[in-house]
Amino acid sequence: MAGSTAEYITHHLTFLTTGEGFWNVHLDTLFFSLVAGAIFLYFFRKAAKNATTGVPGKWQCFVEMIIEWVNGVVKENFHGPRHEVGPLALTIFCWVFIMNAIDLIPVDYPPQLASLLGIDYLRAVPTADISATLGLSIGVFCLIIYYTIKSKGFGGFVKEYTLHPFNHWAFIPVNFLLEVVTLLAKPISLAFRLFGNMYAGELIFILIAVMYMAESIVPQMLGVPLQIIWAIFHILVITLQAFIFMMLTIVYLSIGYNKADH
Repeated sequence: MAGSTAEYITHHLTFLTTGEGFWNVHLDTLFFSLVAGAIFLYFFRKAAKNATTGVPGKWQCFVEMIIEWVNGVVKENFHGPRHEVGPLALTIFCWVFIMNAIDLIPVDYPPQLASLLGIDYLRAVPTADISATLGLSIGVFCLIIYYTIKSKGFGGFVKEYTLHPFNHWAFIPVNFLLEVVTLLAKPISLAFRLFGNMYAGELIFILIAVMYMAESIVPQMLGVPLQIIWAIFHILVITLQAFIFMMLTIVYLSIGYNKADH
């Protein structure tokens, strides 16, 4: 039983990759990330295409509520031009939410579907892969650099990381080290926060599924209510994690755009 359980868990936590070693591509992560993005674009394009100035439909009302809510969050936290940050925040929230929501699919379904197609391994939750969350965070990191330079110019950008917090040329190495650590901590914290929560959620679903493999009837009976309870709670988790990722992105961009000269 222990061997089969360990093999079951290992199988569900193994990615479909292009090869062995560090430099490989997780094909399942890439595929489901693109699927989540396509779902977001399709439904929001459908809402925009069918938008009416008269009595709106339910889907149009829902999309308008999300857009107004995200726009309000951006307006309160980003003190600069919002024509770029608003759509970015909306995309981040919806895309990350859809990728997170894939975790609500029963854990056995994706691998079983993959086996029918002759595929040995398949993990369906992109945000439970540190490669995906780091990729998103690196994008945010590049935007932080972009908005800092856009706000302060390249000279101001250099000053931000050489003359702060100690405004003296003798402390330039110390300032640079402190500021670089602070800057790098932002994308790293973004990536690991999202990854850690989604990986833990996926692992709990797998452990609950293991209960169905028990020889005793009691764990098998407990598996169903536990799975339902965790799924309901996990809806809050996936929504909260998408919001946190979006919110911190807005805050980090606002800090980069409005950072005071020293």
